[in-house]
Amino acid sequence: MDLPFTVIALIVLLTLAVFCGWRGARPADILKGPRMVPWRPLMMACAVAIMLLLVHLLNLLGVQTGAQTRY
Repeated sequence: MDLPFTVIALIVLLTLAVFCGWRGARPADILKGPRMVPWRPLMMACAVAIMLLLVHLLNLLGVQTGAQTRY
């Protein structure tokens, strides 16, 4: 992925994580029944994807994040 696409994906995932966190923090409405969308696991999946994209962004900017070779 190139730099602009990575930044756009980061922004989209961050927005989705905040939205899922907001929806997951709302109190449950017993009259409506159980929630059908698992908001908290979706938020955590977005957070993991954000971390992976941040490492990818650092690699695109020239920072080496992998293991160093030992001689």
